[in-house]
Amino acid sequence: MKSFFKSFFASLLAIIIFFLLIFLLFVGIAGSIISEDKPTVETNSVLVIDLSKSFTERENEDIVAQLTGKDENIAPTLSIVLKLIESAKTDSLIKGIYILSKENANGYAASNELRQALLDFKLSGKFIISYGDYISQKAYYVANVSDKIYCNPKGLVEWQGMSVEYTYFKNLIDKLEIKPQIFYAGKFKSATEPFREAQMTEPNRIQTTIWLNDLYNEIINTTAKTRKLNTDSLKSFANRYAIVDPAIALEKGLIDGLKYDDQVKDLLRAKLNIDKTEKINFIGLSRYNKSNPIKASFEKDKIAVVVAEGEIVYGKGEMDQVGSEEYMSLLHKIRDDKSIKAVVLRINSPGGSSLASEMIWRELELIKKSGKPIIVSMGNVAASGGYYIACNANEIYADENTITGSIGVFSIIPDFSSFMKNKLGITFDRVKTSEFADAPSATRPMNDFEKKIIQQEVDKIYLDFKTRVANGRKKSVEYIDSIAQGRVWTGNRAIEIGLVDKIGGIESAIAKAAELAHLKKYRIRKYPEPESILDQLFNKYPSQLSESSLKKEIGIEAYDVLKQVKKMKSLDGRIQTRVPFEMKIN
Repeated sequence: MKSFFKSFFASLLAIIIFFLLIFLLFVGIAGSIISEDKPTVETNSVLVIDLSKSFTERENEDIVAQLTGKDENIAPTLSIVLKLIESAKTDSLIKGIYILSKENANGYAASNELRQALLDFKLSGKFIISYGDYISQKAYYVANVSDKIYCNPKGLVEWQGMSVEYTYFKNLIDKLEIKPQIFYAGKFKSATEPFREAQMTEPNRIQTTIWLNDLYNEIINTTAKTRKLNTDSLKSFANRYAIVDPAIALEKGLIDGLKYDDQVKDLLRAKLNIDKTEKINFIGLSRYNKSNPIKASFEKDKIAVVVAEGEIVYGKGEMDQVGSEEYMSLLHKIRDDKSIKAVVLRINSPGGSSLASEMIWRELELIKKSGKPIIVSMGNVAASGGYYIACNANEIYADENTITGSIGVFSIIPDFSSFMKNKLGITFDRVKTSEFADAPSATRPMNDFEKKIIQQEVDKIYLDFKTRVANGRKKSVEYIDSIAQGRVWTGNRAIEIGLVDKIGGIESAIAKAAELAHLKKYRIRKYPEPESILDQLFNKYPSQLSESSLKKEIGIEAYDVLKQVKKMKSLDGRIQTRVPFEMKIN
């Protein structure tokens, strides 16, 4: 009887808490609806672009921010930011753009799309001013389009070249007596490298040197053009670590002045022809988006824009992943929807599960066979499994700085037996009905026959991958093999070797999709569609809160290392088509 009452009251408490959450949810929604006024753009306004905000491909569905009215702090998606800059170009209420150029949380391809939109904005004759207490090199890459760039007199302008840092775990797992048991196809496929080497292999060093210099030369060339400087001089400044003080950056022509925040605000007031005591009408991107929503279109014909952002995983997946179950379902729905005439697949993914990639590829193939053209638009990364799902498109667009290719396969099956026995004192024993009933296992080493089976499967999937690419790109398998091997390419080089068709952003891809579908008028339908508020509250928010707390507790860098180790442990022998590194670009 005692246990009955204990269970009864526990259940009752759970029900009360559930309905209390529902009540608070609807109170929050009602309050936000009643209190929320549509923001207005005042005359003489300045649009503020904070580069420290990450402009993702998928909308950030932060339920707590929405209910508390703090969603203005959530950055719009990259595609919306580009449209807002385009809108500001002809908006008579917007007089210019103010770029906060301290840090840049966006990748180099996304940064280039921002640059192109800002360069187009400048054609209006309106001003662009950039300011940072310090200016990071990646932020400078965007800020160099500005009419004027200012830095705090006691700050810093980074100009020292670029570097890539990989983390290697081999010495750690050797000490722990963990044997990774690695299988891969492609000499450049170095996703497994951190677990089998203590430093870069020569093939990985070669490919990294090439694509990193491609990105570096892009920064050098664009800076030389916009700042009217010599490329050799810019390289020399970096080689000599000459820009150690903002005053030197000013002397060398990288910036236009050393000013404190209040002094830059006075300059803006002068440009706006307002008194020094008058408030500047700054308007952020989120607020401008609310005040200037994209007008709804009621055209019958639609182009579906499908965003595939994050690691490709088998099953449903999380918000920041491309889950095979979710994407197969939505692609099937798109195929059956007669009003959708074309598909633009926007990819920002390093790849992941080979099986999940194949399943998504199949659904895209069925859409293409139904007569609907598919155009791929690549973001910062569309590599390995990300390229697998792209390769059969009618046309592929990429940015100059997109990281793509990495056509290769790998698998890791960790053997923890020595670690468990010698470090923890744990041993395992088993009874089997057949010799390989427990294969593969993380609690015993594999024998040679089992290793041979896994390698054969890796080689088979690699051949399938190359064949998919060869058929999609209308090349021979032999040619694809020569440019595959897990090798990474930038967008510009991918065009030269036939993996990409054109340089362009998502708007170029949409225009091409409309052309191939013979559409004069159409509306855009974005997928995946936003989750319901209840799904966000009960499914997404708890994990989001847990991840945020862990990052805060151990720090972002330690969290990233932990993620890599957990990723190796979670593979369980599943074969991967994933980009060959976890990279940190400085």
